[in-house]
Amino acid sequence: MHDSGEIASAGSMWLAAVLFVITYAVVMSERVNRAIVALVAAGLMIILGVLNQEAAIRGIDFNTIGLLTGMMVIVAITRQSGVFQFLAIWSAKKVNANPWGILVMISLVTAVTSAFLDNVTTVLLVVPVTLLITEELKVNPYPYLFSMIFSSNIGGTATLIGDPPNIMIGSATGLTFNDFGYHLAPVILVIMAVTLLPIYLIWGRKLKATVEDRQRVMQFNEFEAITDWRLLKQCLSVIGLVVFGFIFAKWLRLEAATIAIFGAAALLLLVNLGKSADEQSKHVLAAFNEVEWITIFFFVGLFIVVHGVDSTGLLKVLAEKMIALTGGNLSATAVIILWSSAILSAIIDNIPFVATMIPLIKAMAPSFGGPEGLMPLWWALSLGACLGGNGTLIGASANLVVAGFAERAGQPIRFMQYTLMAFPIMLLSIAISTVYLFWRYL
Repeated sequence: MHDSGEIASAGSMWLAAVLFVITYAVVMSERVNRAIVALVAAGLMIILGVLNQEAAIRGIDFNTIGLLTGMMVIVAITRQSGVFQFLAIWSAKKVNANPWGILVMISLVTAVTSAFLDNVTTVLLVVPVTLLITEELKVNPYPYLFSMIFSSNIGGTATLIGDPPNIMIGSATGLTFNDFGYHLAPVILVIMAVTLLPIYLIWGRKLKATVEDRQRVMQFNEFEAITDWRLLKQCLSVIGLVVFGFIFAKWLRLEAATIAIFGAAALLLLVNLGKSADEQSKHVLAAFNEVEWITIFFFVGLFIVVHGVDSTGLLKVLAEKMIALTGGNLSATAVIILWSSAILSAIIDNIPFVATMIPLIKAMAPSFGGPEGLMPLWWALSLGACLGGNGTLIGASANLVVAGFAERAGQPIRFMQYTLMAFPIMLLSIAISTVYLFWRYL
C-alpha cells in the first residue's frame, strides 16, 4: 500500500512538472494568448487530478488579483482627468524635451513611485504618459518601456510595500517598513544608477528628436491638459488615502487588496453621485473595460499551475537540495538563495517561490543561531526575488502590465527580444547585490 502511495505522489509530481514546463514553453512561443494558455493549463491541473477545485482556488493569490484590479479601476477613472498628460508635459519640459533626459526622468519617477505605491500601480500611472511623450517626439517607445520595467522592479525592492515578495517576507518575519528601507534602499540606489548605463549604451545615444518636435513639446501648456478639475481632486483624494492605507496597512490590519478595491469602489461612488442610473452603468462599464483582463486571468491560471507544482512537494525538494549543497555555511547559503531566487523568479512568478522559501528559511534558524542569524538570508531572498523579476517578461506583474499597454498601443514587446537584453542586465544587479551582502552582513 505504501509503495503505491509513493508512486502516486511521484506520478503527480512528474505530471505537474510536465504541465508546468509545457505551459511556459507555449507562453514563450507567443503562438497562443498567454491568458488562454494559463487557464487551459490550470484546468488540466484539476482535470488530471493534481489538484481539486478547492485546492486550486486556495492557490490563487487574491491579494495580488484584488490589488491589480482595484488599482486598474482607480487609474482608469483618474486618466479621464488629464493628469497623466499634465505629468508627461511637465517632466518633458523639465529636461527641455531631450529624449534621453526624458528616459532618465521617467525611470527615476517610476523607481521612486514604485517604492511607495506597489510597482504595478506605478507602471499603470506612468505608461500612458510615456507613450504620449514618445509619440509627440517621434521616438521609439521601446527603450522607455524597457527602462520602466526595470525601474519599477528596482524601486519596488526598496520598501516593504513596493513588491509582493517584500509584503510576504515582512508579514512572516515581523520586519517593518523602516527595516526594509534601512537595509535595502542603499543598494537599490547603486543598482538604479548602474542599470541606466547599459540602457544608455544600447539605446540612449541613438535617441534623437528634431528641434521642431522638441519645440512643439516645449510649447505645450501642462495646465491645459487638465480636462476636469473636480474629477482630478476626487481622484487625488482617493489615491492619497489609498497610499496612506498601504503605508499604514499593518496598523490598520488591512490587506493591500482590500485597500485597493475599497478605494476603487469609493471613487466610483464619488464620480457617479447625482447621475442617472443609465449614466452610472455607462461610467462603471467604461472603467471596468479599462482593466487589463488578459493580465488578470493570466495570473489566475498561473497561480493555479504553480500551486499544483508546489502541492506535489517538487519546489520543496528543490529548495532542500539547494540548502544541502551549502553544508550549513551562512555565506554560501545566502549567495545560493540570492542567485537561485533571481534566476527562478525570472522564469516563474516570484510570489509562489517566495511562499515556498519562507518556511524553509525559518526551519534553518537552529543551524544559524536563532532567528536573528537569518537576517542576511531574508535580504538575499528579497533582493533575488524582486530584482530577478526583471529577467524575463513573465518575471513580475509590472512587466506584464507594461506589455499589455504596449500591445494596445501597437508597440508589442516580444518575449525573446526582451529576455536577450534584460537577463544580462538583471544578472548585473544581482552581482552588485552579492557584493553588498558580503560587505554589510557576511
